[in-house]
Amino acid sequence: MERKSLKDILSFEEVKRIIKKFEKVKIGVIGDVMLDKYIWGQVKRISPEAPVPVVEILKEDYSLGGAGNVAKNIKSLGG
Repeated sequence: MERKSLKDILSFEEVKRIIKKFEKVKIGVIGDVMLDKYIWGQVKRISPEAPVPVVEILKEDYSLGGAGNVAKNIKSLGG
């Protein structure tokens, strides 16, 4: 089977015309909005009750997750 590149399928002018249509597109995001929590820390020791690390928390951050992250990314692209 012969492989084709994008330029064999679409001309540059056709690509520009398609991209221009994006200005009129409205996007809706459906899904669960989540809050992602990131925890940074340092392992101080191993717990005597179970072989798990005991962590000293140094920093916590929160950011949008799930559909909230998708909507944020679309907005950052001009949507």
